[in-house]
Amino acid sequence: MLRSSTIGIPDRRGAVLLSRQVIFSLIPPSAAHKAFFRAYLREILHKRTTHLGAFSYFCTAFSPFLRERVTLLPYSFTLLPLNPYMTDLEIAHSTPLLPIRDVAAQIGIDETDLEQHGKYIAKVPLRLIDEAQAHNSRLILVTSISATRAGIGKTTVSIGLALGLNRIGRKTVVALREPSLGPCFGMKGGAAGGGHAQVLPMEKINLHFTGDFHAITAAHNMIAALLDNYLYQHRAEGFGLKEVLWRRVLDVNDRSLRSIVTGLGPSVNGIPTQAGFDITPASELMAILCLAADEADLRRRIENILLGYRYDGSPFTVKDLGVAGGIVVLLKDALEPNLVQTTENTPAFVHGGPFANIAHGCNTVVATKMAMSHADYVITEAGFGADLGAEKFYDIKCRKAGLQPALTVLVATAQGLKMHGGVPLDQIAQPNLEGLRAGLPNLDKHLRNLRSFGQNVVIVFNRFAADTDEEMALLRQHCEEVLEAPFVINNAYAEGGAGAEEMAQIVVDAVEKTPSAPLRFAYEDSDDLRTKIEKVARHLYGAATVTFAKPALTRLRLAESLGMSHFPVCIAKTQFSFSDDPTRYGAAEGFDFLIRDIVINAGAEMIVAVAGDIMRMPGLPKAPQALNIDYVNGEITGLS
Repeated sequence: MLRSSTIGIPDRRGAVLLSRQVIFSLIPPSAAHKAFFRAYLREILHKRTTHLGAFSYFCTAFSPFLRERVTLLPYSFTLLPLNPYMTDLEIAHSTPLLPIRDVAAQIGIDETDLEQHGKYIAKVPLRLIDEAQAHNSRLILVTSISATRAGIGKTTVSIGLALGLNRIGRKTVVALREPSLGPCFGMKGGAAGGGHAQVLPMEKINLHFTGDFHAITAAHNMIAALLDNYLYQHRAEGFGLKEVLWRRVLDVNDRSLRSIVTGLGPSVNGIPTQAGFDITPASELMAILCLAADEADLRRRIENILLGYRYDGSPFTVKDLGVAGGIVVLLKDALEPNLVQTTENTPAFVHGGPFANIAHGCNTVVATKMAMSHADYVITEAGFGADLGAEKFYDIKCRKAGLQPALTVLVATAQGLKMHGGVPLDQIAQPNLEGLRAGLPNLDKHLRNLRSFGQNVVIVFNRFAADTDEEMALLRQHCEEVLEAPFVINNAYAEGGAGAEEMAQIVVDAVEKTPSAPLRFAYEDSDDLRTKIEKVARHLYGAATVTFAKPALTRLRLAESLGMSHFPVCIAKTQFSFSDDPTRYGAAEGFDFLIRDIVINAGAEMIVAVAGDIMRMPGLPKAPQALNIDYVNGEITGLS
């Protein structure tokens, strides 16, 4: 068979052309090769579907086949510049944006109520939250299977679902977290969705945005500086703290700052103290901002922040320091939700950004309630897999804010399931039915956990061009027949709202016909803190035993002596596994779960249990994304 075609192989950051015109003849291949190549041609040549890693996948998976089965006439493969497939940033720049006043008008917010940050971003005042309307809105959580380093696509699904719901006539707003500079310049490059399902303006959201993260960083470090000064100024009076708990933060991945010593040099430089940095999303102030109901609640929580212990063992708080008012001043603007828009001009609130592996992983309560005050459907997400983000969304955010999700969407990918099925990471893009089947227990376990909270669940599959029809059929059969759960493929990345209409209709049908039951939490408020941690680890993670290191037990007893037994628990652990071991993929069972430390967040009103080797200040990879980010001819490149 002779075929002539111009082949563009898309990549996340652009595309390449394999010859100006490729003329090839196919020698009858094996059945596997034939199906493989046909799927590729269908997705790339016919549908012109972009997907992450297509070029690298083609080179690794198809090159042996091409050498054996394809004769090229008269050209050989050459790489030439081509741009038929747009990057996320190019899609963002090609999307006509509405003035933010027009976006606000779609959901009944008047221009006079906005504090505009340029043409396309605005802060919305808290007084526009309508609790009665919010109670009638339908809240949908988007979560996922256990994460891979390539991501699962929760944000893209969240945005796509909002686009699809609006297309089928449901007034919908999406409420998401803000990206952190650490991952943007480290592993990710950006976190504002992808393809034709993004929140915009993408580069501003991914960078400084409205300054919320900077405000939290400044406020957190202001407390640290004021505490150091208080200790220095009152030392002559005999005042001191036997233990200082308050560390500094920075929104940059920097392993060198995890453990430091401050105050070195002459005495005027302060008191030498062992200290360290966490990343800004791990700041207690970030958790407080995300959980605070209003300015008064923000102040109350800030006053309760535990800074350290006096020599008599009594706690020393921000209220004792006397600076809560000044910290509220630094955060008052950051407390207001940020209004932006999607690639199809759907209103979106993007506000707050705690990580789910080291904090509670949800956007702000006020942004969620603001969205629910102005829409019939609200889509939100929680970070990483359901064992982290979803559990904390239910047990912390919903418990404290009185939210009742109507439905949960569980996102999966074939590559993620193959990883959990034991397929090597460099082979997960290749067809492998057995590897896919072996990874299904990870999906099953997440579904069981979500249903244990009383949630009705729709399974959404993010399809990549390398995924075969046979793999899709296997997944559909497993979800619909074995799990008895609705299954749908998300095409919003490539097609925007049009590719999400089927997903939207399935979600609406599920919400209207079989909405979720009232939330059943993983533990009761009345349980002691150790029991709460053990219930999550045993019943949701699958641990056989839970071991507490001596420092963790000491702090647990201290927290209970301070009257904090009723606080929810926030477990900080690896996102790659149910266990505390990041290499233990799949549906881990029967392991020992080690709690090595406890962090008392008295202001956020939760107890953080640090499991395994998880770090609250990430490091940078060998080749950070910052190497690809640049400013060329007036435009940002490499951000996504």
